[in-house]
Amino acid sequence: MAATTARLWGLVFVATADPEFHTAPPGGDLAGSGWQYQGEWQSFTGTPIAPSLFLTAQHVGGAVGDPFTLGGRTYATLAVFPDPESDLTIWQVCGAFPEFAPLYTDQQEVGSVCVLFGRGLGRGDPVWQTNGPTVSTSGWLWGGGSGRLRWGKNEVASVVEAGAGLGSLLKATFDAAGGPEEATLAAGDSGGGVFMRVGQGWALAGIAYAVDGPFRRTLDGPTFSASLTDMRGFYAQTSTGDWSLIPRGPSARPGGLYATRVSARRAWIQSVIAAHDPEAGQPTLLASETVDGEYREAAEVEVDLVRRTMSVPVPVTHRFYRLRHCQPVRLRSVTRASDRLELTYD
Repeated sequence: MAATTARLWGLVFVATADPEFHTAPPGGDLAGSGWQYQGEWQSFTGTPIAPSLFLTAQHVGGAVGDPFTLGGRTYATLAVFPDPESDLTIWQVCGAFPEFAPLYTDQQEVGSVCVLFGRGLGRGDPVWQTNGPTVSTSGWLWGGGSGRLRWGKNEVASVVEAGAGLGSLLKATFDAAGGPEEATLAAGDSGGGVFMRVGQGWALAGIAYAVDGPFRRTLDGPTFSASLTDMRGFYAQTSTGDWSLIPRGPSARPGGLYATRVSARRAWIQSVIAAHDPEAGQPTLLASETVDGEYREAAEVEVDLVRRTMSVPVPVTHRFYRLRHCQPVRLRSVTRASDRLELTYD
């Protein structure tokens, strides 16, 4: 597999180089297909998958404390959980997202239409290919980018097993006759969500990872990055860094995009959600015997996240309580109900 993980700047479309194309949420049959879940992480993209967790590509980096922006609100990151077997990373934020994406779990991705997301323009000058007296367009160089979120469509052609540390990838190809919404990834789209229909809704099936390339016209010629609808006659860089000639043949060889397969890492994703998501959704109750004393986590705490209450056994001596959380919270009231104290916070 020839693939690069260069920084992305946006989707490339077969039909147009218009930078305003698909810069608004899709409608009609594609309404609700993932746009609402796409947040900004660094200059890339991440997708919420639980109240306080989002999923993105591991190779885009980031540090605890960096901001994640979704729907005009910014969340500080508290912790990171990289997957040892793929390019996925889950980040935990302070606070709770208003909604999050369901996960695709059917493992029936091949042949399915997918909606993909990325930021920027993407498409630059055409790449010409000469075959005898015929000169044709084989694709487009990567252009500049604005960082604006855009969406496009494709279809999963196959599943690729990429080996240790990368795992299972979904592959879709950039076909010249794919229609006006046919799109592929370019440098900067890493971390974007790839969504597939499940029943009447949509679920997160992949996280953008890489594309075929870069390319050369000759073995020792200059290197260029492009989205090619036909790679025949070009040299492509392989995953080992070598250059391999794409042989000519009767049929076009469209370049591919690759997304880390969510269904293959479902067990790991769900284990992180189960272990870590509740921590950012509720404060910690601390207790001390004196107002200026040492505050420690209270014992036997029962939490009601809907009512925003905590209860503890009635203490036998004086107790002072505080709330610890990643964002400001206030203890509003303390009431007694039978043998327990109920504390309300906001």
